[in-house]
Amino acid sequence: MAQPTLWWLLAGAAVAVELLTGTFYLLMIAIGFAAAALAAHLGAGPVLQILVAAALGGGAVVVWHLKRDRSRTEPPAQANANVNMDIGETVQVSTWNADGTAHVQYRGANWTVMHRAGVSPTAGAHRVAEVIGNRLLVDKS
Repeated sequence: MAQPTLWWLLAGAAVAVELLTGTFYLLMIAIGFAAAALAAHLGAGPVLQILVAAALGGGAVVVWHLKRDRSRTEPPAQANANVNMDIGETVQVSTWNADGTAHVQYRGANWTVMHRAGVSPTAGAHRVAEVIGNRLLVDKS
């Protein structure tokens, strides 16, 4: 079997496995395999083919990883409404304790709520901004 054919088969296998697993990184590796196949078509030796596959595939993985890390702007899970259904919900606080906490009835259970540092607590409606353990961090609505 010719060398370019092996590289094309590897690229196709990487794409197939990526479709099964859902990771985007295998597509980057497939780019490296395809580049090695093109190098083989151009008459490059086996060592140069491997170097091309490693450089382009590995480089694409690194670039994609760095791009993905920079584009993440989601808040942490305890403050992310896509992860925690309590974020954005409203609770009624009737009185605050001297330590800056209060107890509210929310979703059929008693919860301890606390306000952000530097904010004076007032009674009334508050919006859940974060869930920290078994406490709700709230902002005035």
